[in-house]
Amino acid sequence: MATESEPGRCHRRCAQEGLDVLKVPETHSDGDIPRRGSLCDRHCAAINNVQGDLGCHQHHPRGHAAVSSPLCCQQHSEEVCESCVVKTTLTAENAVEANKLSNNYKFGFKKWKSHITARPWEDRSEIVKELYSDLNVIRGPGGSTVTCGNILYLLLFGWWLSLLYVLVAAGMFVTVVGVPYGRLCWNLAGYFLWPFGKVIQNVESPKSRQAPGVHEANTESSALLGGPAPHRWDPRCWVDEGYWKRAGTVVWLCLGYPLLVLAHGLVCVTAWLLVFLIPVAKLSARTAVRVLLLPPERVCIRRLRMTEVPLDGEVILCCYRAVNPYYYKYAVDGINVFAVNLLPLVLVTLVLGYVDSHNQLTSSPVKFTLALLSIMPLSYYIGMAIASISAQSNFAVGAVVNATFGSITELTFYITALIKGSREGNSCYAEIVKSALTGTLVGCVLFVPGLCMVIGGIRHQEQRFNSRSAGVSSALLFLSVGGVFAPTLFSKVYGKLVCGECHNVTQNPLGHYLCHNCHFDLMENNGTLYYSHVQPLVYTVSLLLPAAYLIGLFFTLKTHSHIYDIHISDCHMPGHHHSAVVHWSRWRALVILLLSTLCMSACADLATEHISPILTNSTISQYFIGVTVLAMVPELPEIVNGIQFALQNNLSLSIEIGNCIAVQVCMLQIPILVLFTIFYPTNFTLVFSDLHVYASMFSVVLMNYIFMDGKCDYFQGTVLVMVYFILLAVYFFAPSPSGC
Repeated sequence: MATESEPGRCHRRCAQEGLDVLKVPETHSDGDIPRRGSLCDRHCAAINNVQGDLGCHQHHPRGHAAVSSPLCCQQHSEEVCESCVVKTTLTAENAVEANKLSNNYKFGFKKWKSHITARPWEDRSEIVKELYSDLNVIRGPGGSTVTCGNILYLLLFGWWLSLLYVLVAAGMFVTVVGVPYGRLCWNLAGYFLWPFGKVIQNVESPKSRQAPGVHEANTESSALLGGPAPHRWDPRCWVDEGYWKRAGTVVWLCLGYPLLVLAHGLVCVTAWLLVFLIPVAKLSARTAVRVLLLPPERVCIRRLRMTEVPLDGEVILCCYRAVNPYYYKYAVDGINVFAVNLLPLVLVTLVLGYVDSHNQLTSSPVKFTLALLSIMPLSYYIGMAIASISAQSNFAVGAVVNATFGSITELTFYITALIKGSREGNSCYAEIVKSALTGTLVGCVLFVPGLCMVIGGIRHQEQRFNSRSAGVSSALLFLSVGGVFAPTLFSKVYGKLVCGECHNVTQNPLGHYLCHNCHFDLMENNGTLYYSHVQPLVYTVSLLLPAAYLIGLFFTLKTHSHIYDIHISDCHMPGHHHSAVVHWSRWRALVILLLSTLCMSACADLATEHISPILTNSTISQYFIGVTVLAMVPELPEIVNGIQFALQNNLSLSIEIGNCIAVQVCMLQIPILVLFTIFYPTNFTLVFSDLHVYASMFSVVLMNYIFMDGKCDYFQGTVLVMVYFILLAVYFFAPSPSGC
């Protein structure tokens, strides 16, 4: 039977790690068997129980989808055994990561992919180790140093940095007492013109730098080689006190050193912001804090092929290439380098927005763009904080934090826009909010899963996902779309059609009339239809939708948790036993979460404050602005997460990312906005345009059709993406809504 052969296969795999495999019990309690279980479900449950209890999964730093045993599908048809391949297995490196996966990767919660613990150095690949290493390791022959990245360094930094060193060298020669530093600058001028394949050494590194009992060879090991990190610089351990009292040193520190430090600081900041040039940033930083403060007679610059490192020598700099394309993986204290680089953008946005209130320095479109771009790093920090809190708390606390702050980005923008529209008496803001809600729904139903299918399908010929979980999301989307657009359909049936202009085409009183700006009037007879019928319907729907969302959570997390089946494996590589080192503590994550939420509110306020010129002066339809820029820019971190899941063949989580956002838009965000209008009257009514209704319903129907069989490829993803672009074209050419 399959339940007997699979443990045997697991035993053979785990035997390599010295693990003892227990036999599968022949009988199971009712709690171990899924409630709705066919024969194949019981086979798969037994297989997954064996793998989960024994922890026999091979270690992977990221999640992967578990596939069923081929023997199971040999005994049963593909239709019956389809549930064998939909269970998702995520590998956790430690207990903290496992708790985060268990708390966050549930139905109805946003999937935050941030890694909240530091990975053990031994478990990292050589590519990642190179990213975090200091530029002080000599390698073997690695080919030519003439590469496109190195030439780019020459064009951007090398020529003028070398020229600056020549000028400083000339100045040092003029002072006479600074002649040794003039020679050093002259040598460094040639080095920084083309530093690749050259080595800078401290030729007299004292033996006091070595710890007692440590072999001399360890002084050359670095993080790149998997050994201890290089000792931090301490000038007192190798520089005589008399060095700082020399006349040449004083002249150097007053005239030459500040100018060069300023230049290297500029290079360091520029290269860091470009991300892929971070090796150049490390090169400049290490030069400013190490090389330029050494006595000039101890600095030795040689070509790599002529270098013979003395036993007591120290390699300070050894660079081979200026560009490394893998630096997109680089993280600082657990924060991705792109999020770190975008953090100053938030500060610039807030300063310009609130200091330059009269637009003397920048225009409103520039401030709006900056505010919108600032939302992306803030969304990342909010997700990182939520994941950190969830990982260090129980499920109840993680669920409350996720539900409270999961939609804070979108709700902050929507509420500030509605408040501004209410104060100005401009109904265009309410229409923009409706367009953004619809754009988020359509984009997360079509574009996010479609793009993930296309990118994942390039690497994997066919991908499978949990069709039963997707079916639950599809059912809730049908329910939510029907509930959200029920007041709109009601107004179409019982509202009075009112047109702004009508012209008789045939010049006959009984002929044909051509009318413009037609809409259904709900305020006829002092708003009797709206206040007596439409508004109570809106409140009823706003209460039923969150109730249906809670029922869906109870269904998928409690009574039928096997439908949304995620297994957590905590198996490690043999011999690696590390305690989890959390990047952010709970209190630190809570403070960052609150600060990020506060900055998010400020950026949303600035975005709504400076969107008016764009809405009034733009020739593009306001519908298009709402469904694209305002809807999808805040969701960019989610799109990146979905793509990463798809590349790891975890398409179930990629699809759930889009479904989760779409369900939250209809069942949480819209009811919250309706509830907000009760306490703070605005122009927001739950009556959408026909275009929004048709686009949303068509998207949900198409998504349900694509997700029906539980497997997909890049062609089906292309269909979803193309349909999304067609809808964007419709919004682009659509006339602006009334009132804008």
